[in-house]
Amino acid sequence: MNEDIKRIARRRVKAKLGLYIHATVYVVVNAFLALVQSQTTPQYAWALWPAAGWGLGLAFHAAVVLLASSGVRERMEAEELRKLESR
Repeated sequence: MNEDIKRIARRRVKAKLGLYIHATVYVVVNAFLALVQSQTTPQYAWALWPAAGWGLGLAFHAAVVLLASSGVRERMEAEELRKLESR
């Protein structure tokens, strides 16, 4: 059982680190795009489009990671096991 807990902890840490890296790259790249846009075409805010699209993907990534780390899956599995065992 101890190995199962370690495996789950490693998986959660890996997911959270992946989210942090994703968010950092998002900020750096979109800041660069905003800088390029301000130097080339300041009258048209085209850099908002990639930021919005990528931001949506980042939001989904964050939702998945936060739901996974909240233990929702484990609670649902335990409930299903309890239902199956009571039959």
